[in-house]
Amino acid sequence: MKDLVVDLESRPHGLAAFAEALAAAGINIEGMCGLYADGTGIDHVLVEDVEAAKRVLATVGFETGAERDVLVVELEDRPGALAEVARRVAEAGVEVDLIYLATRTRLVLGVDDLEAATAVLAE
Repeated sequence: MKDLVVDLESRPHGLAAFAEALAAAGINIEGMCGLYADGTGIDHVLVEDVEAAKRVLATVGFETGAERDVLVVELEDRPGALAEVARRVAEAGVEVDLIYLATRTRLVLGVDDLEAATAVLAE
């Protein structure tokens, strides 16, 4: 899966227009997070086919930014589940710079070493 940065602030009612455009194209939003800090909004969306999402969003006037491979981890819905994953990743020497939840209780991690994080969580 890939995480894609999208500028939802570039138009009125951006979230609605964004979601409608992807829905009309049959592209599922697997996960999403958005934040607003220091006068700037940053929105991340998790999709399976990032190229298709970028094409669709461009046709309706959305600007997209960075895209990257991310680790998507099945996470139990219980206290301590995140702590266990975070500790294993930390002990592998991997730094996390992006984290959010996706549909079906999945954890999305942007990391500095995708191979190492994938390997340690597969153990």
